[in-house]
Amino acid sequence: MKKSPFHALALLIIFLISGLLISDWFGENPSPVFRFDKTRAFKEVEVQLSFGARTPGSQAHQATIEYIIEQTQNAGWQLELHQTQRMGHPITNVIAKRLNPGAKQIILGAHYDSRFFSDQDADLLQRNQPVPGANDGASGVAVLLELARSLPPDLPIEIWLVFFDAEDQGNIAGWDWILGSRAFVEEITINPTAVVILDMIGDADLNIYLERNSDPQLANQIWETARSLGFEKYFIPQYKYSILDDHTPFLERGFPAVDVIDFDYAYWHTRQDTLDKVSAESLGIIGETIHHWLTAYE
Repeated sequence: MKKSPFHALALLIIFLISGLLISDWFGENPSPVFRFDKTRAFKEVEVQLSFGARTPGSQAHQATIEYIIEQTQNAGWQLELHQTQRMGHPITNVIAKRLNPGAKQIILGAHYDSRFFSDQDADLLQRNQPVPGANDGASGVAVLLELARSLPPDLPIEIWLVFFDAEDQGNIAGWDWILGSRAFVEEITINPTAVVILDMIGDADLNIYLERNSDPQLANQIWETARSLGFEKYFIPQYKYSILDDHTPFLERGFPAVDVIDFDYAYWHTRQDTLDKVSAESLGIIGETIHHWLTAYE
């Protein structure tokens, strides 16, 4: 007997459904794996640099804000813009939230602005040019964006990813350091049990020393996580610097905060802070450490 096209189509549908059921039974469709992707993080540095120097008020600065909003929303985070003024300058902090009412609140932060002037450049003629900000700015943002994609959505904590504006304009007339984070702490209602700032963490020659002002218990948790992952060569358990950074306003309000920063960076505030100084491996070391610390947080 000749089979009709409808009969053949019915058999095909039954075959496909059976195949899907068998795949589920034998584990061929496993749950998604939430893993920090260092290659994808490095591409995020490239994207930011493609906008140009992200100095406050520039088109590149605005493009970065829009890009952060797009990427975090696409990853399923709730977005809020904290817009205010400091010293007569507009400030925009971008806040991506994964809310969990009643749970412990963790804030991860990084600044997205780059500096107006390369005042540490050996070439005096370059000092009036903006810093490209590959490591100092783009690297921290890149790690936060990749964490937004790679963190499991069902962690028993509340996580805020905060992209701070106007961190890097101190010692410039009419400006000061850490304007965005100060405004955030003063104007936003928060009660974090931990605040982690990522700054200058893409250096190909990565050396993260303990920062003297940081909360020692919180720092110990992160450095111990790094050690357990085999990264003790890069997270060095020795104090070396006291740094004014975006963790400072949180510490002043009594919140446990730590600055994860590689301040042994020869290209700080120079025109040489470019993509070739950043390593996907370094971004991966930082990203994996914070990823594991968060997924184990109690």
